[in-house]
Amino acid sequence: MPGIKRLLLVSLIAFAAGFSILVVFLYFAQPGMVYCPEREILQTPKDAGLRYEEVFITTKDGISISGWYIPAENERGALLFCHGNAGNISHRLDSIRIFHEMNLSVFIFDYRGYGRSGGSPTEPGTYIDAEAAWNFLINEKGKSPDRTILFGRSLGGAVAAELATTKKAAGLILESSFKSIPDMGRKYYPLLPVRLLSRYKYNTIDKISAVTYPKLIIHSKTDEVIPYDHSLSLFEKALPPKYFLEIRGGHNEGFLMSGRTYIDGIRKFLDIALPGGSPGA
Repeated sequence: MPGIKRLLLVSLIAFAAGFSILVVFLYFAQPGMVYCPEREILQTPKDAGLRYEEVFITTKDGISISGWYIPAENERGALLFCHGNAGNISHRLDSIRIFHEMNLSVFIFDYRGYGRSGGSPTEPGTYIDAEAAWNFLINEKGKSPDRTILFGRSLGGAVAAELATTKKAAGLILESSFKSIPDMGRKYYPLLPVRLLSRYKYNTIDKISAVTYPKLIIHSKTDEVIPYDHSLSLFEKALPPKYFLEIRGGHNEGFLMSGRTYIDGIRKFLDIALPGGSPGA
């Protein structure tokens, strides 16, 4: 019996030690799990046959962030693009082309630490970067807020939702986004106290109800990264006017795989958020 008790005690100590090591590792590894930036710009809108302007903006805390402004002919409105947590703006040309074909002038920017932007990414920093991008689009490019769409994909949905709580835009589109980082953590680490461990919030679910203008929430049931029910929860929490677009395919390619379903769904939303528009839009 003493031997069994000793073995159980040793096993318990070993489990506790291993669990503690895992908790400490996950706590300090979070920046690399939330942010996956790439510095190299692989291509530009010119490679897609689009005219564009490379832009560098200084944020209110002194960080230089980079972006591209792609003007549209017969402009229907403008779109501020908040991208996801991986890569940089050069990985979003397919989306830029889609929005350009909808007669939207697009401004897409890299968060600090991504692409040619300075600094390192943080949650408050990404919010500051988005605010600087908005100010550029409205103040420098002269776009009207009531003809400007906020768009966020994945992590960018949380950034766009934060911006939407302080800026009155024409509409907000959240694509393949999540309720919060702690809620995402529960998916991948269900046995850990993720709410206590999480160094990031990106609490979209608590911000969506503060947005009073039209909202479109897009998600695929087969998204392998962010569960479909996250967007269902966001839609339920959002106030009218609100719309839901179900697409198909994986997290990173669903908007392409869905083809006309995706494009027509966004066009219908634009008819609501940007009534009138330009000829041919």
